[in-house]
Amino acid sequence: MPFEFLRAEDVAGAVAVVAEHPDAVYLAGGTNLVDRMKLGVATPNLVVDISHLPLHQIVELPDGTVRIGAVVRNSDLAANLLIRQRYPVLSQALLAGASGQLRNLATTAGNLLQRTRCVYFQDVSMPCNKRVPGSGCSAREGYTRYHAILGASAGCVAVHPSDMAVAMAALDASVVVTGRTGERSIRLTDLHRLPGDAAHQDTVLTHGELITAVDLPRLSFSQHSAYRKVRDRASYAFALISVAAALELGDRRDAAGIPTIRDVRIAFGGVAHKPWRATAAENFLRGAAASVENFREAADVELAQAEALHDNAFKITMVRNTVASLLADLTRRQVEAIGGDLAGQEQKP
Repeated sequence: MPFEFLRAEDVAGAVAVVAEHPDAVYLAGGTNLVDRMKLGVATPNLVVDISHLPLHQIVELPDGTVRIGAVVRNSDLAANLLIRQRYPVLSQALLAGASGQLRNLATTAGNLLQRTRCVYFQDVSMPCNKRVPGSGCSAREGYTRYHAILGASAGCVAVHPSDMAVAMAALDASVVVTGRTGERSIRLTDLHRLPGDAAHQDTVLTHGELITAVDLPRLSFSQHSAYRKVRDRASYAFALISVAAALELGDRRDAAGIPTIRDVRIAFGGVAHKPWRATAAENFLRGAAASVENFREAADVELAQAEALHDNAFKITMVRNTVASLLADLTRRQVEAIGGDLAGQEQKP
């Protein structure tokens, strides 16, 4: 299908032209958009290239916030020394995604805005509410191994594919957005929507709004963080499930000598239409002992609302075990870093 191509000269000009054309789209790395255009899933009449806009920097702001430009490449973000040292969970999540070639091209904003890889969404011969609102959801009675267990609806059970977004959700990131009426900031956990009865709307952005940056706050314990991805093969595969976590132990120990948890951040990937911030699990763990039993129970609290489909009930157990394993590793590392021990408790997940 033919389309017009325009290279944007500045942010305001890009926003103005896309906002004026209902079928216009932004292009940065193109690692997802171009695929969808080839499949006939995306049929824009105007493509606006933003890859040359001055949004390539990773800078620390005066308050300690780290601002990541929208077109920073995934490989550059993963390799950045500040990110690796202060936010290892983010670097690990980026390196767990796609391939080296794709990471060299994919951008920060594009990664956040990539669309689901549901096979029914990508097949234009199949009904899909995300592609054609009101046409139905073929996935519900089809192949559901990769689909949602949390936050799904009768209209859509697709999951968000990003690894990076899961880490950013755990880090309390915010997205800086520019539209025709000016700039606004959106918490990353509020950027993506659950499907409800409008599965075609992936985010809360209005047409023409452009992500210009992502802000990572100076979280005091973000260096004690990690990302764990479970997938069918070791590379170039989307997550069956993933867990991003940051953990801070307190000075106090319980009666058994196990350190207690001062603070924690947890997010899941591969389980919902958006990166899933596990706030119920976090609330359960704050002040609790850092034991495998508590880690598993916290996951169960979060997963109480899970609804498995016919091919993906295994995800519930997989999330529980991955949460326990990852948090146990983070606990062990912190205790070892200060030369302590876990009171002889064998912390096996």
